[in-house]
Amino acid sequence: MSDAVLSAQAVRKSYASGDATLEVLRGVDLEVQAGESVSIRGESGSGKSTLMNLLAGLDAPDSGTIAWGGSPDTGARRRAAYLGMIFQSFYLVPELDAYENVLLARRILGRVDADARLRARELVSAVGLSGRAHHLPAQLSGGERQRIAIARALMNRPGLVLADEPTGNLDERTGNAVVELLLGLCASAGTALVLVTHNAAHAAKARRSLLMTAGVLGPPA
Repeated sequence: MSDAVLSAQAVRKSYASGDATLEVLRGVDLEVQAGESVSIRGESGSGKSTLMNLLAGLDAPDSGTIAWGGSPDTGARRRAAYLGMIFQSFYLVPELDAYENVLLARRILGRVDADARLRARELVSAVGLSGRAHHLPAQLSGGERQRIAIARALMNRPGLVLADEPTGNLDERTGNAVVELLLGLCASAGTALVLVTHNAAHAAKARRSLLMTAGVLGPPA
């Protein structure tokens, strides 16, 4: 029996572009096993972000199938429990402090209890920001904001984390530290990770590296 936490088969996606049709994904296959880290690298416009939106259930493919843990249910409720998501632009709630932004992932599931509050504090500490727990996002550096986003993504003990260009707004040194932290925390938790990045050095840190070229996903050349 497969331990796949994510499976995509023959996934295609096109968009209208004036009078023409732009084929963005052309039959993508991907399987990610429990606890595995996979990087996807490619140039801008190659289809990486489109694929991530489909894998996250934020959009639907034109054809093909996507399943989480063997189930085709990729709805919002299951997404909140099954996936952790990290984006280039952080998407922290500006009115909430760092700790409350982490806890927000549990609030979406409606289960905020003492154990949840303890886990949020532990995750803030795990990303090295216990002294900044009650600072608002505007009071944090870009690297600190992304660390909080990582903690939030892990809050509900997801089987899978999807990270779309998580270092895109960071300088090289900070980006390297964020990738190392993300890989380390996912490995410690046994959480699978799909990391989309332009950075070849970051991509190489994953257990398995793939290359997206003109809507086709395969091994690097």
